[in-house]
Amino acid sequence: MEQYRSIAIDGPAGAGKSTLARRLAQALGYLYVDTGAIYRTVALAALRAGLDPADEAGVVPLLEGLDIQMGYGPDGVQHMCLGQEDVSEAIREHQVSGAASKVSAIPAVRAFLLEYQRGLSCAHDIVMDGRDIGTVVLPQADVKIFLTAAPEARARRRLLELEQKGQPASFASILQDIQERDRQDETRAVAPLKRAEDAVLLDTTRLNLEESLAALLAIVKERIPQ
Repeated sequence: MEQYRSIAIDGPAGAGKSTLARRLAQALGYLYVDTGAIYRTVALAALRAGLDPADEAGVVPLLEGLDIQMGYGPDGVQHMCLGQEDVSEAIREHQVSGAASKVSAIPAVRAFLLEYQRGLSCAHDIVMDGRDIGTVVLPQADVKIFLTAAPEARARRRLLELEQKGQPASFASILQDIQERDRQDETRAVAPLKRAEDAVLLDTTRLNLEESLAALLAIVKERIPQ
């Protein structure tokens, strides 16, 4: 039976996990799995249903009929679909970010998505990023990396991303949101954000994108000989 390799990248909101994990997967020829996008899709469904994403009693019944699908374009970019609609852009809207953190704190939501995420690692070499990949989803991953950066650096990057998409926002509000999301992720009762004991810490506060990618590749190549 073929043995597939798995790389788990965890870290707080705005640390650049998605961008760097995608680039890393491309460089290695692995499949990229953005678990945050999956939770964002659940959050979007909750918001569209008029639900408070933190209301467990309201969100859990929604899961039963939820049709979430993940696919990949010709360029290897992950796309999320809700029913027949491609919501890959809609889930990146600012309000969905906070909602995703709230729905991810609901045990039933995490259980709903856990086996789906694990199944992907049994069929592909993968790079998977999220909040609890190395600690809960893929505790046996070949490489575990905890990617972080100072809250102010993360807020500046997020502001630039939103500005490039034409979505107005202020640095102060984004920083406040990031700090609140950190608090929620780190203190939730189920699968809180934390560094796995055997995860390599990579702080990208003073690194640009290419420098961060080079650091990730160095970590992986040290642990998975090519």
